[in-house]
Amino acid sequence: MTSSVSSPPRTVRIASRKSQLALVQTHWVRDELQKHYPDIAFEVHTMSTQGDKILDVALAKIGDKGLFTKELEVGMLNGDTDMAVHSLKDLPTNLPDGLMLGCVTERENPADALVVHVKHRDKQIDTLPEGAVVGTSSLRRLAQLRHHFPHLKFKDIRGNLNTRLAKLDAGEYDALILAVAGLQRLGMGDRVHQIVPPEISLHAVGQGALGIECRTEDPQILNLIKALEHRETARRCDAERAFLRELEGGCQVPIGVNTAIADGQLTLTGMVASLDGQTLVKDTVVGPADAAAALGVELAQKLRERGAGEILAEIFAQIERD
Repeated sequence: MTSSVSSPPRTVRIASRKSQLALVQTHWVRDELQKHYPDIAFEVHTMSTQGDKILDVALAKIGDKGLFTKELEVGMLNGDTDMAVHSLKDLPTNLPDGLMLGCVTERENPADALVVHVKHRDKQIDTLPEGAVVGTSSLRRLAQLRHHFPHLKFKDIRGNLNTRLAKLDAGEYDALILAVAGLQRLGMGDRVHQIVPPEISLHAVGQGALGIECRTEDPQILNLIKALEHRETARRCDAERAFLRELEGGCQVPIGVNTAIADGQLTLTGMVASLDGQTLVKDTVVGPADAAAALGVELAQKLRERGAGEILAEIFAQIERD
């Protein structure tokens, strides 16, 4: 496969956040690229992002998706690194000039997971007792869970996965809602107590997939990373990201999705909810998988007609007030 790249570089520098999950994901990308291109050296360069440094403030109050990507992007634009590996759900749908989403890898399970304190091991999400404290840092999860389970209490939680699980096990929370993919990638799949059904919680745009970002005017790097592209995942995420982009929603907005491809047809379900969970609009579109982005736009327009625009406007106003 190396022969398809003209004069490949001798060393490729991969940017990554310093978190344990980010490094596991970046090292996987590095190792896969090394298999395809044994004559090239791949180096991992780590850095901390704003989102990694500010751990005592809810994410919704400190900015948008660039919280976890900006520093990595500056490094690429300055020529310090050649590509960056992201959890695709953290990557903004509108990228800085000079950068592009060059590759989407095969997706892990994108669903949300219920993780419980040992005293609730006989419970499911719909049988947790009234007043049980559920931890999440995601407004998307919060809004959907409030909609379905108004009798539960919800409390913000930040920090890496080990920190969050330690707080749960210490009794600060009765349960947590986390991404199945993150738990699996860190070898903690046994902590998944229940995979939350999509009828209760639609997942984040791009959740479970990795996005490799690179410079627009760097065909050598783009050709290299295309070796890891997973076509079906890329199409599903293309539809999801187009949906989010059309709604002008950021990481910290209650927007959820679910996608599937069968017999060349892509099914995209999406929802927008108010922060209190009182109002939730949801719909589904189906169409050719090779028109994924157009389907995302179509679904966003359908939800706008049902009041999604007003819901999001109120959320942005509320976040600014807080």
